[in-house]
Amino acid sequence: MATTADASLPTLTESVDSWKGSSLLSVTQITPAGLQLLFDVSQGMRQIVRTQGGDDRLQHRLLGTVFYEASTRTSCSFQAAVMRLGGKFIHVDGQGNSSANKKGESLEDTIRCLECYTDATVLRHPVHGSVGRVIQMATKPVLNAGDGVGEHPTQALLDVFTIRDELKITNNDKPKLTVVLLGDLKHGRTVHSLAKLLAQSQMTAQLTLQYCSPPGLEMPQTVQDFVAKYDNVTQQYVTNLAEVVATADVLYVTRIQRERFASDDAYEQVKGSYVVNNEIMSQAKSSMIVLHPLPRVDEIATEVDADPRAAYFRQMENGMFVRMALLALVLGVAQK
Repeated sequence: MATTADASLPTLTESVDSWKGSSLLSVTQITPAGLQLLFDVSQGMRQIVRTQGGDDRLQHRLLGTVFYEASTRTSCSFQAAVMRLGGKFIHVDGQGNSSANKKGESLEDTIRCLECYTDATVLRHPVHGSVGRVIQMATKPVLNAGDGVGEHPTQALLDVFTIRDELKITNNDKPKLTVVLLGDLKHGRTVHSLAKLLAQSQMTAQLTLQYCSPPGLEMPQTVQDFVAKYDNVTQQYVTNLAEVVATADVLYVTRIQRERFASDDAYEQVKGSYVVNNEIMSQAKSSMIVLHPLPRVDEIATEVDADPRAAYFRQMENGMFVRMALLALVLGVAQK
């Protein structure tokens, strides 16, 4: 099996065999052809759900969903995904009183025990590096559902799937694309993964990433360095959202992550720095789309929800289709 620069992580290609039994830690594992395979399977899953509700290819399979941080969309969409395909799930709330974490059990031991019952594990943990550490000792697939302030690969996968779908980008297209990443870019693992995946996806002739964040919440240099390896990608820092929204094809909004700040005072200083409302939307192209990984706080006014360019709830539905495809691939049943 081909591997990434980190020899312990598999490279996920256009071959279904490369996905079977594999863990997913980072979007950097996925080749452009592998990404296309995942999206092809995702489109098939969407068709299955819309025509027959699902199928039974994961019958008698169990998915462990282990979350040491709060989650609504990621946990529920993975759980819905496995159930749509005839499987079931066991959920562990790592923050709750019922978790053995309260007794001092290590993360590794929790996953080792869960693997005795399940076929794959979805894991979210607040400490950057923890999911990678688990993958090193796991004997069954582990899917990264959020690794502290590191990455959130499945979110980026559904984001790019949505961008292609909404903007009607096909395999034969190589458009020029301008994507504005807005908000807390320092702590936002979703934008870390998205910037990397957009850069390496090879789906654009020219990609411009415009980073717009409050002071002190800039995109990490490690992410910028990764993106800079791709000659067709331009990175720009901007401070005035109104000046760049007119040329944006995608406006990707993230919340200021209160839980990552050392104090409430530090959070209050940057809270509400940027708000997308109807006035901002009036300056954007009619073809532009607004995405958000959710939850939102005050960074997108609810008045924007009625705008057809607000794609964030369609984005969430796409998350189930993409995660259905991912589960089918890693459990070896993509081709039913």
